[in-house]
Amino acid sequence: MVLVTGGTGLVGAHLLIHIADKREEIRAIYRSPKSIQKTKSLFSLYKKDALFESIQWVQADILDIPSLENAFQGIEKVYHCAAMISFDPKDEDLIRKTNIEGTANIVNFCLANNIQKLCHVSSIAALGDLAAHETIITEETDWNPEVLHSDYAISKYGAEMEIWRGQQEGLNVVIVNPGVIIGPGFEDQGSGVLFTKVKNGLSFYTKGSTGFVAVADVVNSMYQLMESPIAGERFTLIAQNIVFQDFLFSIADALKVKRPKYHATPFMMNTLSNLDWIMATIFGQKRRLSKSSARSSYLSDLYSNEKIKNALNITFQDVSNYIKEITAL
Repeated sequence: MVLVTGGTGLVGAHLLIHIADKREEIRAIYRSPKSIQKTKSLFSLYKKDALFESIQWVQADILDIPSLENAFQGIEKVYHCAAMISFDPKDEDLIRKTNIEGTANIVNFCLANNIQKLCHVSSIAALGDLAAHETIITEETDWNPEVLHSDYAISKYGAEMEIWRGQQEGLNVVIVNPGVIIGPGFEDQGSGVLFTKVKNGLSFYTKGSTGFVAVADVVNSMYQLMESPIAGERFTLIAQNIVFQDFLFSIADALKVKRPKYHATPFMMNTLSNLDWIMATIFGQKRRLSKSSARSSYLSDLYSNEKIKNALNITFQDVSNYIKEITAL
């Protein structure tokens, strides 16, 4: 039987569909009954309602060790998709606890239960930082602790350290580092928020760039890696490096709404970040644009996907075409 953590999130829910299609036995953990509804709705969106009924749901939390005891009974393989995503500095303690300590708990249970293999979903945020002579980020790029990183990036890097600890203790592991993941069904989370903002009339764009990937390609890569003899490796999962302006324009065109009109310069983004900090400090509201988020909006980071393409001989979907596909669902 396969265990999936984070089965109520974008990647985990799509992974459940992918594995259920293979007619494998699946157990997924959830924290509250309400959280399962989005996954159920996603199965309905893809007309896979019958497959949803094949999943065994167990209430558990990656930070609650007693609940994980039940979740791991009879499990052979584990896909660890659960994580907290936040770029609000106020969430620093919780995000590190969830992503690092939670991953440590999963690793410990895998070791204690002789799990055959563990696939961990990390992020390109946990990859290294370019040196002066480098131009593209790969799986071998060194992490530079002197560079400014978001709390989220630090937490995912720390989580990877727990995965490598598990490997050193005898666990077969594989890590995937997806870029910005796009997919349907989760409009209030992750990249889904960008779709919602564009639909509602987003006015500004930036000219930074990063790697983007379809959720279907992420879960397909994860499954193939778990079924392969590959272990002790990490793989960057991106389809294309895309300028944020072009990405937002593609969403607007697919939704048949107006494109964002104004270029938000680095100076403007930093100013807005400072104002956001002032508002959060005075009124106690949640940060919407942290310093690290503002910075990442105008950085032009380039990522290589050569390693995963060579390992699995896969072809990634064109992001612009995938945007049209998911907005038509």
